[in-house]
Amino acid sequence: MGCQFENLANRDGFNASVRQIKSTLGVVERVGAKENLADLIAELLEDKSITQESVPPLVSMVLVDKFGYVSLSENLPSEGDIGSVASAVAGWNAVDLVAVYYHPDLGPIAVNPKNPAHLARLEHLNKYELLVVYAGAFGRKADPMLFGTAARFLIDLFAGKAVKPPAALLKGECSYKARPSAATKAAPAAKPVAKLAAAKKGAGAGKKTSAKAVPVPPPVPKKAAAVAEESAAAAPALRPGVRMTPMYSVLVTNELFHNGNVEAWKRIIESYRTKHPDLDVIVYYDRERITNLNALFKWGKVKRGTTIQFAVVGEQIGDVAKLLRYLQQGASHLFEAFLKGPVNSVLPLF
Repeated sequence: MGCQFENLANRDGFNASVRQIKSTLGVVERVGAKENLADLIAELLEDKSITQESVPPLVSMVLVDKFGYVSLSENLPSEGDIGSVASAVAGWNAVDLVAVYYHPDLGPIAVNPKNPAHLARLEHLNKYELLVVYAGAFGRKADPMLFGTAARFLIDLFAGKAVKPPAALLKGECSYKARPSAATKAAPAAKPVAKLAAAKKGAGAGKKTSAKAVPVPPPVPKKAAAVAEESAAAAPALRPGVRMTPMYSVLVTNELFHNGNVEAWKRIIESYRTKHPDLDVIVYYDRERITNLNALFKWGKVKRGTTIQFAVVGEQIGDVAKLLRYLQQGASHLFEAFLKGPVNSVLPLF
């Protein structure tokens, strides 16, 4: 028979429980000092103090049990509109807000709706996926009905609906204050250009030579592969914990995406995973995740001119540009280059 302490019976379970308890106790005081819990969770994930799976119990313990936040959950009726959420709730100073979106591939993601950088991590919302929102005031006494109204309006905003908040939501002590990022804290203060020029001029006093401005060459246009690589490199700055790159589209240029193209993609993805065992390649077609390429990419199913999307999931993401180039070739009439060699061998592509 199981019991509530069963996970403490081994070292791994015990250590995981201790880390969870320490993280929970550590954020309680900071939330009481008016820090948004989603911002703190981002720090904990970045430091690997917690895992993605521990986000829901942490949120429930701190916000619901400790500080009495009102929660409301709903399966999204549509894909929603993320872009307008931050600007709409920025002035809701009467409430503190946290939203937990259960991403079908990444798991639960906690975001601060008033923080535009947090919303950028979501990319888009999928229809019928679970969204849970929490509204409160850092434990301060306030009208619970107001919290319920804020939670309802926030879900409506995520669903793409227009809302008109009451005046009571606009006045309070829960205004959002942007937190400096770790990169901003570590970066040294830049010297003003005028002062730097004056210092150089003073160092060269007595000389009649004058400094000339160095011409800056115009930026070189970047190819799609380079943009993909830079997007993946920038992902850690936006997504703490497990990250997911944006969706990259691969145009099918072969007459049909037939069995040869399927096998080419399998060998390309296998080679990528061999080089990056901690990363995963997720394939989408018509906004639906494909877990088995053979199940969908049958002869005549995907035709020339259609697009197949993919994304890379993990932490230390790399070689995305090369992966994109190989998948593009695998979707063309040149797919046979990836079918050479023994059947059970892994291609040394990366």
